[in-house]
Amino acid sequence: MAEEVSEAPAECGTSGDSESSAPERGVAPIKPQYLTTKEQFHEFLDAKGPEKPRQETEAGSAGDNDTAEPEAKRFRVEDEPREDGQEKAMAQGQPDTGEPQSQPQAPKRARGQNKSRPHLKPTHYDTHRLCPSLIQESAAKCLFGERCRFLHDVSRYLETKPADLGPRCVLFDTFGRCPYGVTCRFAGAHLGPDGRNLVREAEVQAPPVRNGLDKVLQQQLRKRKFRFERAEQALRQLGRAQQPPPAAVPDFMGTEGALGPDSRDAVPDSLGSEATASLSSPQRTHGPLTDEDIIKLRPCEKKRLDLSGKLYLAPLTTCGNLPFRRICKRFGADVTCGEMAMCTSLLQGQTSEWALLKRHPCEDIFGVQLEGAFPDTMTKCAELLNRTVQVDFVDINVGCPIDLVFKKGGGCALMNRCAKFQQIVRGMNQVLDVPVTVKIRTGVQERVNLAHRLLPELRDWGAALVTLHGRSREQRYTRLADWAYIQQCVSAASPMPLFGNGDILSYEDANRAMQTGVAGVMIARGALLKPWLFTEIKEQRHWDISSSERLDVLRDFTHFGLEHWGSDTQGVEKTRRFLLEWLSFLCRYVPVGLLERLPQRINERPPYYLGRDYLETLMASQKAADWIRISEMLLGPVPPNFVFLPKHKANAYK
Repeated sequence: MAEEVSEAPAECGTSGDSESSAPERGVAPIKPQYLTTKEQFHEFLDAKGPEKPRQETEAGSAGDNDTAEPEAKRFRVEDEPREDGQEKAMAQGQPDTGEPQSQPQAPKRARGQNKSRPHLKPTHYDTHRLCPSLIQESAAKCLFGERCRFLHDVSRYLETKPADLGPRCVLFDTFGRCPYGVTCRFAGAHLGPDGRNLVREAEVQAPPVRNGLDKVLQQQLRKRKFRFERAEQALRQLGRAQQPPPAAVPDFMGTEGALGPDSRDAVPDSLGSEATASLSSPQRTHGPLTDEDIIKLRPCEKKRLDLSGKLYLAPLTTCGNLPFRRICKRFGADVTCGEMAMCTSLLQGQTSEWALLKRHPCEDIFGVQLEGAFPDTMTKCAELLNRTVQVDFVDINVGCPIDLVFKKGGGCALMNRCAKFQQIVRGMNQVLDVPVTVKIRTGVQERVNLAHRLLPELRDWGAALVTLHGRSREQRYTRLADWAYIQQCVSAASPMPLFGNGDILSYEDANRAMQTGVAGVMIARGALLKPWLFTEIKEQRHWDISSSERLDVLRDFTHFGLEHWGSDTQGVEKTRRFLLEWLSFLCRYVPVGLLERLPQRINERPPYYLGRDYLETLMASQKAADWIRISEMLLGPVPPNFVFLPKHKANAYK
C-alpha cells in the first residue's frame, strides 16, 4: 500500500508566504518548502488520496469534522491572555482601548478528556452472533438449549456475515489454528469446502501469553472463597504498629482521645476485631516492623531487581496495551509494565481488569501497576498476584491525576494521606516475593512539592524503586517537567534508585535526564509519538523513518492486536479502536527530514505541512476521518455508522 502513494509536490506549499516563513513560538520548526495552510493541506489529501470513506461525516463530533482537530491547531494560547475584544482589536490592527468589546467569545482551548465519547458494543457490529459452542466446534451441545440467545444456524449466520477483510489469517499463520472458526473475518484462509475449520496439526501451538484468569480462580474470587492468610496477618501487624505503647494511654482518656480523632482510619475497616488480635510473637506489641517480621510472612527471599540505566516504558492508560508493548520491545524498551489495574476489580475477578495483567514472552522484565486507596484491598490484591501471576515487580500508582481515582483517595491523593500510604507500601512489601516500586508526582498542587519529603519515607517503608513524574497533579501536561527538582530529589532518595519521567522525545533529552543523576528514565508520551525512540536513545542518533516503515509498524500492531483481541468482528473493531487512539498521538510526530532544527520538542505542536509523499502527509493529519482512512488500509472498511472520538484532547502544547 505504501509503494503506491504519490509524491507531494513542493510547490503545493506556501513557502513564499510571509506567514509560513516566520517562526512561531510553540510550533515545530519545519523547513519552509514543506509548510502549507490548513485549507491546502486538506485539499491535497482529498484530491490526491483514495476515495474518502463514506462514514467520514460521522467520524467526528460535527459534520465538517473540525472539532476532531485539537483546538491548539486553531487558536494560539498566550501566556497572558487578553479580553476577547482586545485580542480581536489587536489582530485587526485597531488600537487597544482597554474596554471589552461586544464580539462573541472565542471557543476555549480543548483540554482534558472527551468524557462523553460514544461506545459501541459488539452487538452494534454483528446483526447475528453465532453460539460459542458452534464456534469452538465442541462435541457437546449448547448448555442453554432453547434459552440460548445466540444463533445456531451456521448457514443463516453466513448470509449476514460481512465479507472477509483479507486472504490471510494472522492466527492461522502463527498458531496453526484459528479458534474463531467461521466467525473469523479472514475465515477464507482456514475454512474447508464443507465449512469446517482447517488445522495444521504439525504446527499447532498454544498462544504464549501468560497471566490469564483461570475460571476456577474467577469463581473463587466471585464467591469470596479465596483465602488471604499472609495479607490478613500483615494487616494485623500494621494495625498494632499504629498503636502507641499501653503506658502512653492515661486511664482517664478513652481510646479515641488517646489516639486522636483520625486513629480509627489507621486500622483497615475490614479487619474488625482481628485488628486487636495478639501477634504470633507475644513480646512485640508496638513499634515499626522489623526485617524479622517480614521474613516470617514470606517463605522465600525477596527477588532482587537491578534496573539501573535501563529504558522503562511507562504503564500507559488506554494505549499501553500488550500489542503496543510488543512494538516498543522490538525497538529496544528494556522494562515494560501493564496498564493501571484497579485492585478492587481484580479482587472481584473482573475479566476486563485481569486482561491488563497479561504478559508476552518477549517482555523479559515485566511488572504490573495497581491502583487503590486502602491498605486491606491493596495488600490482599498483592498476595493474590503473588500467588497467581508471573511478574518481576509490582508498581503502586500514586501519580494518577484523574478525578475518578483522586476523589476516592487513590492515585495522587495518597501523597496527602501518609498513614494510608505507609500501610499500603509496608503491607504489599510483606506479602510480595518481588520488589515493590512506586510512581509519584512532584505533588498535588502546582507550587507545593511533596516528593522530596516522601522519598526518604518510601525508602524506609521498603520501596525498591521510585519513579518521579516531574509535574504536579494540577499541572497535568500544561507545563514542562521540572527536571531541576527531580535532580534535587535524587539525593533525598539515595541509596534507593530514582527514575525520572517527563518530556523525553529524543536521545538528547534522555542524555540530559541522565545527567541529573537518576538511575534511569521512564518514557511515556515520547513512546506514543515515536516508539522507535528507544532505538534512537540506544544508538544515539535521529532516525529519519520513512512513511512506509511507519505503516509497517502500524501493520505489526494490527497483527499483534488480532492475536490479542481476536480475529472476529469484535476483535477486529477492538484492534481498530486502539489503533485509532494511538494514531491520535502518532500524528504529532514530525519526520526528521522535514525539521529545520533538531530535535523535535514534545511541547511543540506540528504546523500544517505537506510531507515527502502522500502517506507521510496523511499521517500528519489531525482529523479523525483521516485516522480512520489509515485504519482501513490495514483492517478493511469500518462498519456502518462507525463513530470514533479520541479519549484525550490536545493538552500538551503551550
